[in-house]
Amino acid sequence: MNVLLTPQPPSFFPHQHDPNRRSPTRSMSPFHNAMASNRKRKAEDDGDEMSVSPQSSPAIQTRQLAPRPSKRIRSNELAGRPLSLPRLLETLDVTQLRTVLQTICERQPEIGEEVVKSAPRPTVECALQVLKEYQDKLRDAFPYGDSSSDYTYYRVKQPLLALIDALADFTPQYLPPNETSANVSLQYLDGATKVVHSLPEWESQSHRHHKENTYDEISKAWALVINEASKKGAGFVLHSGGWDQTLAKHNQQSGGRLGAAISSMTVNLGWVGGGPSGGAQNTTNNQGSILDQLMAGNYGSPVRVGPW
Repeated sequence: MNVLLTPQPPSFFPHQHDPNRRSPTRSMSPFHNAMASNRKRKAEDDGDEMSVSPQSSPAIQTRQLAPRPSKRIRSNELAGRPLSLPRLLETLDVTQLRTVLQTICERQPEIGEEVVKSAPRPTVECALQVLKEYQDKLRDAFPYGDSSSDYTYYRVKQPLLALIDALADFTPQYLPPNETSANVSLQYLDGATKVVHSLPEWESQSHRHHKENTYDEISKAWALVINEASKKGAGFVLHSGGWDQTLAKHNQQSGGRLGAAISSMTVNLGWVGGGPSGGAQNTTNNQGSILDQLMAGNYGSPVRVGPW
């Protein structure tokens, strides 16, 4: 039996008969086919590059990974640590800071020399304030109530010697040639001599040498300053400042134990033309020069002198 079949056109696109492939929604132009072929080739190339080992890939070799940010310490992960230097210094009082600095200077002398060069010169007020602090410590060391002289001496011996040592250390700072201003030197000696007056008087002769020796040293200091001051401006500072009267008052309060200073004042005021006979013309109270009264032995008239 002969069956007539409808002739089929030749198939140029075999995939159109693939039941698993979706038919395109629009016709493919030759240009579109070329673009699709290029994308397919690029995808194949990318796949080949991905299959290559990372060690041999130039793209992997030149690429650098960005560093990961460091992990911040959270507030609940605190750890103990010492104070910084500025904060530590804020906690120290004057005494503690002085002790630390002194220890460092003793261990490293070159630092001590630098401190001496850099520190400002101490003023007379600062030096006298330090001496006053030593005076207060000496006064606080005295026992309450009646006590024997020997017991009291040994009770206050340590602060007493500390005050005397401080006097011995501070005094050369204000003497020539280290101190060139006679007025500054005399101001310090005036205050330092008042400190010496405050030293206790002991009944035992073996204990009295402390004050005796201190008077002797302060008297020599007065004499040195007076000798140097008389060489400058014809001793104008000694005349204008009334230092002859101030010294005479100190000598009277000390019981005549400033003999070297009084002798130097007498000699130098006479040398500059203010001797015993002419001293009366230089006094403002018309009661004669204080040196005249010293020489005559009748000093002590009630007049206001110097800073007293």
